[in-house]
Amino acid sequence: MHFNFSNLFTWNNFSIALDILIIWYLVYRLIMLIRGTKAVQLAKGIVFIFIVRIIAGLLQLHAVTYIVDQIVSWAVIGIIVIFQPEIRRGLERLGRTPIFSGRGESAHAKSVKMVQELDKAIQYMSKRRIGALITIQQDTGLDDYIETGIKLDADITGELLINIFIPNTPLHDGAVIINNNRIAVAAAYLPLSDSSMIPKRLGTRHRAAVGISEVTDAVTIVVSEETGGVTITKNGRFLLDLTREEYLKYLNAQLVPKEEKKIPWIRRVINKVWKWGAGR
Repeated sequence: MHFNFSNLFTWNNFSIALDILIIWYLVYRLIMLIRGTKAVQLAKGIVFIFIVRIIAGLLQLHAVTYIVDQIVSWAVIGIIVIFQPEIRRGLERLGRTPIFSGRGESAHAKSVKMVQELDKAIQYMSKRRIGALITIQQDTGLDDYIETGIKLDADITGELLINIFIPNTPLHDGAVIINNNRIAVAAAYLPLSDSSMIPKRLGTRHRAAVGISEVTDAVTIVVSEETGGVTITKNGRFLLDLTREEYLKYLNAQLVPKEEKKIPWIRRVINKVWKWGAGR
């Protein structure tokens, strides 16, 4: 039996593949959007309802099937109400997304600049023993803690960080949370750790730094208002009284991605097509 490859490359097959890719991408972005928020538990509940519907249909449980169908029929309105904050946040991110890759500053350059501004603030506050608590989001979302703070959505500058933590100002008490190379909020509340490994001489800021590191993979910087010492926490571990060289080395290793040569998206597509054609 002769197979004609020309029948494979039809518009119908292309539209099916494109349809699958779009749905896959939308599901992926939805998962990334709600990750680290309370909406994850609600999403699990929705998945559970659909599993119950499938099982009820297979076992011909007509009453259960009818009830679940009624729930599903009203689920669209319920999802809009329940996930309203996530939907709004997703639309805001979509509006800020550049259409063409290569626009704006690279992730490497932004991260390098962030570390430089953090260093500027740390040096100033450490010398003057100004207490500070700065949490930098990594892979695990911090949306639940961001909601407890005062929204800033500002560029990261050393001067702004210093002004936030000046004593007896409205924002100095609490944590600054940095997300996507921007200061998301100030005066945020972080969970306190009950670990017995924390020295008793350390205060609430250090316990909050260890606490957030126990439940997320965030990198948190603490400047002690008593000694001026710099501490960094991540994954339940803390590094006490770091020198400037030590904390800069750590921050660069954790926060600055390797620099990659940017190639326009159209050129990447052409290169892949060219390699595919050459391999035939």
